Amino acid sequence: MTYINLKNFLKLFITASCFLFANLSTAQTFRILVTNDDGIESPLLISLAQALNELSNIEVVVSAPSENQSGSSHSSIGGPLTVRQTKIEGVTEAYSVSGRPADAVRFGLSQLGKGQDFDLVVSGINRGANVGDVSHLSGTVGAAMEAVFQGVPAIAVSQEINGVDTVSSTQFVTELVERYMADQIQEGTIISVNIPAGEHKGIAIRPMGDSYLDTTNYELISTSDSGQIYKRNIALQVSENDETDTFAYQNGYITVTPLKFDWTSYESLEQIRGWNLELSN
Repeated sequence: MTYINLKNFLKLFITASCFLFANLSTAQTFRILVTNDDGIESPLLISLAQALNELSNIEVVVSAPSENQSGSSHSSIGGPLTVRQTKIEGVTEAYSVSGRPADAVRFGLSQLGKGQDFDLVVSGINRGANVGDVSHLSGTVGAAMEAVFQGVPAIAVSQEINGVDTVSSTQFVTELVERYMADQIQEGTIISVNIPAGEHKGIAIRPMGDSYLDTTNYELISTSDSGQIYKRNIALQVSENDETDTFAYQNGYITVTPLKFDWTSYESLEQIRGWNLELSN
C-alpha cells in the first residue's frame, strides 16, 4: 500500500515545478489535447482546459464529443464524423466531434496534430469515478487508451459527481501534468486519477481492483408480443480489499493508478502453449 500525505505531495510538485519552469524558457511549446466523454459543453472540461492553458509554454487544443458519450469505453462509431469548430475562452482551438471519445482523440491527433504533434492527451474531468473494474467501461479511460494506442501519453481524470471542489481538482491535475512533463513514465501507460468528495486524506498510488457498482440486477417491467423489457438496477458496493484503488477512493483518498494498453495475460501464455493446439484435418 502506498499512501502519500497531500501536503507533502504538493510540496514535491512545487519543487518540481520550479525546476521545470526554469528549464522551459528555452523549450518548445508543449501541446496538450484535451477531451472527455461527457461532451464538449461540460463545465469540468472547460475548467480543466482553461487551467492547463495558463501553464507556461503550453498550448491547449480541445477535441471532444459533441454529446454525452459516458460508458462508451474505447468504442468507435465507425462512420463519417461531423466536426464543428467552436470557441472556449482561453483555449487555442476547440472542436466538437460527432463520435465517441476515442473518435475525438483519433481525429484530434491525426488532423489537429498535423505539422506539430501533441505531447500529451488529458481526458476529463469526468463526472463520476472510474476506479477499479469500472475503468473498462469508461469513455474517459477509453479516450486515454486511444491516445496511447496512437503513441501519445495520456492522463485520465474522474471525480465524484457531488461534493467536490472543481477548482482544487483542476489545480491537482495541472500540478500532475507539470510533474509528468518533467518525468514521463513508460510508453503505453496511462495515468488514471480519481478524486473523491469531501476532505481528502492524501494520495494513494494503487492498482485497479474491485467494482463499486453492481450492474447485474435486472427487473422485468413489461411483456408484450414484441418481447420483454428489463430495467437494469445499479447498486453501490463497498470495497473491502485495502490493496485496491476502489478501497482507497471510498476511504477519502485521491487515487493515482497506472494502466497499460496491453491486456495480455503473460502468466497464461506458457500454459496455453502446453495445450499443443492444432488445426483439425
